[in-house]
Amino acid sequence: MSISHTVPPDSSRARADKVLATAFPEHSRVAFQRCLDAGLVTRNGKVIDRSAEVVSGDELIFSFPEVKSSEIKAVDIPINVVYEDKHLLAINKAAGMVVHPGAGTGDDTLVHALLAHCEGELSGIGGVERPGIVHRLDRETSGIMLVAKSDAAHRGISEQFAARTSHKQYLALVDGVPSLLSGSLHKPIGRNPTQRHKMAVVEGPGGRDAHTDWERVEVFGGNLASLIRCTIHTGRTHQIRVHMKSLGHILLGDVVYGWKASPRLPVQPTRMMLHAEHLVVKHPITGKVLDLRAPLPKDFEKMLKGLRKLEKPAATMIKRGLRSPKGPQ
Repeated sequence: MSISHTVPPDSSRARADKVLATAFPEHSRVAFQRCLDAGLVTRNGKVIDRSAEVVSGDELIFSFPEVKSSEIKAVDIPINVVYEDKHLLAINKAAGMVVHPGAGTGDDTLVHALLAHCEGELSGIGGVERPGIVHRLDRETSGIMLVAKSDAAHRGISEQFAARTSHKQYLALVDGVPSLLSGSLHKPIGRNPTQRHKMAVVEGPGGRDAHTDWERVEVFGGNLASLIRCTIHTGRTHQIRVHMKSLGHILLGDVVYGWKASPRLPVQPTRMMLHAEHLVVKHPITGKVLDLRAPLPKDFEKMLKGLRKLEKPAATMIKRGLRSPKGPQ
């Protein structure tokens, strides 16, 4: 269905996507950019692209791309649900689960599982390959992930992430012990210029603003390892991994960024030890604050248990939110 809109009198010259998003606030600017990219927007009868600007009196006619059904089959894979309503789903993602299909993946991704769990009730904004996915976690990272069931929920959560009004905390086990109790990292992150599968701190062109606050929670074996709580204010790829490496403390098990097995460790990690522990957002429809927590998985608990045997926990604990010797609940 085509929709017509005439730019109001006395309007300033502006990009078409911005004008349409203002006139139709129920749809996002990104949605109109997709319309423009698909050649589905005309100005005074001529097709325009996303760089086009419009002025007072211009007639814009647009339609939205047809939403295609996902060709990915639903697979009944168990998922750990933390919260669910008709708009949103929050899960505690298992370490080792890939979020969405790609080269080399099978039919065991989170998207396959979501298609079965939600039975067709997933936002289409994420596209055919990753319906409902608002944000992602790396394959080896466990913890809280949000999934949108409606387009309105998808837009609302995405806007909170873009505006940096959400609250995201992770727990990381790292090699060594930072000399400070806490700190704040403002280091831009971009693609590693020589190893394209990795990210790096990049000053200058290619580096994007990245901000991580961190604090020591617990230390083990003198200077062997430490448990760090990270609060991220931006969502760059591999942000915590890159920032902690820049401090000289690689995440245990993170072989991509240079971790090597240590015979001093009582338990060897079987994956990168990073867990998305805590997420606070406003419900995009009701406005209610959602305070979501994901309990630590068994492999993370096993690592902590082994490390704590190295010396008495009472001598090494820094009481910053740990509710019991087992860690956050």
